[in-house]
Amino acid sequence: MSEFEALGLRPSPDGGGLIIDGKLVSQSVLDETARGAAALGVKPGLAVVLVGEDPASHVYVGAKGKAAAACGFHSVQHTLPASATQAEVLALVDALNRDPAIHGILVQLPLPRQIDATKIIEAIAPTKDVDGFHPVNAGLLAIGETARSFVPCTPAGSMILLERAAKALGLGLAGLDAVVVGRSNIVGKPMAQLLLARDCTVTMAHSRTRDLAAVVGRADIVVAAVGRAEMIRGEWIKPGALVIDVGINRVAGEGLNAQGKPKTRLVGDIEYAVARKRAAAITPVPGGVGPMTIAMLMANTLASARRAAK
Repeated sequence: MSEFEALGLRPSPDGGGLIIDGKLVSQSVLDETARGAAALGVKPGLAVVLVGEDPASHVYVGAKGKAAAACGFHSVQHTLPASATQAEVLALVDALNRDPAIHGILVQLPLPRQIDATKIIEAIAPTKDVDGFHPVNAGLLAIGETARSFVPCTPAGSMILLERAAKALGLGLAGLDAVVVGRSNIVGKPMAQLLLARDCTVTMAHSRTRDLAAVVGRADIVVAAVGRAEMIRGEWIKPGALVIDVGINRVAGEGLNAQGKPKTRLVGDIEYAVARKRAAAITPVPGGVGPMTIAMLMANTLASARRAAK
């Protein structure tokens, strides 16, 4: 196995930049988490709360359950009907907060309209908020106290991919110009905090940034998390940049599927085909950041169990 492969990177098939393989890296995180759980002496407990019948949410929750089982966790799922009240969800969260066998609580979003997601997130004990969405964890991240906080899973996983790519290329992150496109509380803002912690010079950009092409074009690191299909054009990418594409967008494909319906395909926020030939390393969509989100959820749950055991 080459050094690139050991770090979860593979060469581009046509001579472009290195491909950062999120599936390989996420598996290494899951394997390490499983070993840590086996050595802990206490089985980490993860509770997932699902409200309603959203098909995508059921798929995500199922994948999280499988990953938890593979890591040797105590995994439970609480499924409530779409008609559930906010009081019912809050009561369930309160019970999970008080359950010593549960170290991580995840309430799957989106929630039905009658439920205020912010109030539900704030009801989760910060010590069990393995999604990293609670204001206490967001505040600890903002002041650099990552050892006491839980970092949201997608930016945490993106940071691991970025660090591996930099290591493979013999680069240090300190001093590099980083542009984060997207300002969400879930990805954009925490990603900027993580990059600042690694001594990058960080610019927060978004859909209303003036001359976005120029802002992106000067960046050594580009993290796209804006939620618009291929909004960032490939020719904007600085040659030799490190590129992390968080976006997952479904667009029209070619032809019809077996049911006679138009095919669709997944693309990121970056025009991948062109960007891949300019970047030094880039994540694909799918198969890049996506697998890391679940892996980091498992890692956060193990960290919570360790803190509780101490």
